[in-house]
Amino acid sequence: MTTLGHALRQRGHRVSLIGIADAQERVRAAGLEFVQIGLADYPAGCTRQLFNRLGELSGAAAFRATVDYFQRSTAMLLREAPPALRGQGVEALLVDQTSFGGATLAHALDLPFVSVSCALLLNGEAAVPPVNTGWRYRQSAWARLRNRLGQKLLARLARPITQVVVDYRQQHNLPVLTDSSQAWSPLAQICQQPAAFEYPRRELPAWFHFTGPLVDPASRAAVPFPWEALNGKPLIYASLGTIQNQQLEVFARIAEACSHLDAQLVIALGGGSSASALPPLPGAPLVVDFAPQLELLQRAALTITHAGLNTVLESLSCAVPMVAIPIANDQPGVAARVAWTGSGAVVPLRSATVARLRTAIDRVWGDPSYRQNALRLQQAIAASGGVARAADIVEQAISTGQPVL
Repeated sequence: MTTLGHALRQRGHRVSLIGIADAQERVRAAGLEFVQIGLADYPAGCTRQLFNRLGELSGAAAFRATVDYFQRSTAMLLREAPPALRGQGVEALLVDQTSFGGATLAHALDLPFVSVSCALLLNGEAAVPPVNTGWRYRQSAWARLRNRLGQKLLARLARPITQVVVDYRQQHNLPVLTDSSQAWSPLAQICQQPAAFEYPRRELPAWFHFTGPLVDPASRAAVPFPWEALNGKPLIYASLGTIQNQQLEVFARIAEACSHLDAQLVIALGGGSSASALPPLPGAPLVVDFAPQLELLQRAALTITHAGLNTVLESLSCAVPMVAIPIANDQPGVAARVAWTGSGAVVPLRSATVARLRTAIDRVWGDPSYRQNALRLQQAIAASGGVARAADIVEQAISTGQPVL
């Protein structure tokens, strides 16, 4: 979202991100205005505490903790954002699909808005498995029934969040949302997946746009890295992201699974722990707290990832195949698409032994089809338009007030 905001600011628009204290550093790095809300509930440092908690969880436990967070943050957003929006003179909203109260804010304040899917798109469809599952894409009748039941279960699990929105709409005499699709923009919906990285879709609105990744290095703060420590061997980049990153035993297994290759493994801990606190790992990989991910991926031959969408799309943007170890939330769905597109292999966390990781790594490392498929997706991403096209869509939607078809 800060990347898209940065692009719009470069075109002369005034762009503010309204969020909690811990968002400020990244917002300022992107050159955007920052408006703080939720200080009483979310003081500085609270995000790290949340990430530390989530970093120790996986599967259903991580999902429940995520639902609890979104329930509380949605209530805070609906309570504190309206006066902040009015005070800034906001004329239009960009709403992340996972900002569950965002569309209701737009309705309450009578503001045009554009939906942005930064994670997997949440638009439901019977032929497509729920985003939190690693189910394969199939077109059979039983698979469609399975998908519908899974989506109903997901909606039930998310009910604590949606109930906050329902109550707010009742209190403010807003129309009842009879379908989840009514929470998305009627003007434009932007998704940072390329169409080639999504299962076949037949029910998306005509104003839905697959723009590819919203990426611009200029909107990111610089990250120091010991470039002199790279030894010139083929580079394997391993990261479990910035949230579910405290699975330290998994890093040890990754290191051992790669130790037989004539390659250099770089492990980015993502802030979950300190490199200095780790014991020596097999193969003596280069371990850092944080890494300049885009720059490293431009040199990488393989990515080992938790299947967070940003890391997956950035890997594909550099034509780097992957071994995915999904941990929680939409990561199983992202990993399933990695396998479906042939751009990588998947090892579920519960079965991520050294032997299984080594088998998957050797398969992706030695089979050129994985890199060929990653290259195909790189080309699809390049043709999708990226953040420039997304900014075009936003400008057209807001200036005309008409759906961008």
